[in-house]
Amino acid sequence: MTEFRPGRFEILPTVVKNLLIINVLVFMAQLVLPVSVINMNNLFALHTWQSELFKPWQFITYMFMHSTDDYTHLLFNMYALWMFGSVLENDWGPKRFLTFYIVSGLGAALCHMIVLYFENQPIIDLFNSMPLQQQEYYSLDLQQRLNSITIGASGAVFGCLAAFGYLFAETYVYFIVFPLKAKWFVLLYAGFELFSAIQNSAGDTVAHFAHLGGALTGFLMVYFWNKTNRRTY
Repeated sequence: MTEFRPGRFEILPTVVKNLLIINVLVFMAQLVLPVSVINMNNLFALHTWQSELFKPWQFITYMFMHSTDDYTHLLFNMYALWMFGSVLENDWGPKRFLTFYIVSGLGAALCHMIVLYFENQPIIDLFNSMPLQQQEYYSLDLQQRLNSITIGASGAVFGCLAAFGYLFAETYVYFIVFPLKAKWFVLLYAGFELFSAIQNSAGDTVAHFAHLGGALTGFLMVYFWNKTNRRTY
């Protein structure tokens, strides 16, 4: 087995540490701040362009929020951020890693928003073609669909996962209890996300296309960085 062992490796580098802290603090705020004071989901979670609740800053703020109904959403994202992000930050330095992380999250959001647009537009067109009385009857259902939220650091984390799989392809990671080369782990995970996205099972609330968008953005960034600066990568 090959292992990644850079010199002066920091277990918890600066940017990863601060990202962990910010995500935990925001999660605590989501738990304790009443909606009557501030509706964090309406203000900071990502909404489709077709929603009246959409704001430009949500492209950034959504990636620091997590589901308060499922603590594992935060735990798994933060564990993966530490596991893969620490290696990347030690290799790149804090500035480049932070840029990479944010851009991966933006790519994930953009991909998800495009998918949402094409999913919602036929429903909006059908609604607009209805008589006014029917529109009044279905308006609440339409608003609930358009105002659904997307939250989580998963898109940015998937960018980190893709970059790790590309740069340290021969490094072994543990898939459940079995050691697996990073390149195969990333490909299997991406394949599972693509299958889940296409299947689009009822009740599946995971933004699979956001995960794939983050992974694709991260891969493209590190690919072109590596291509233009082989001495560094």
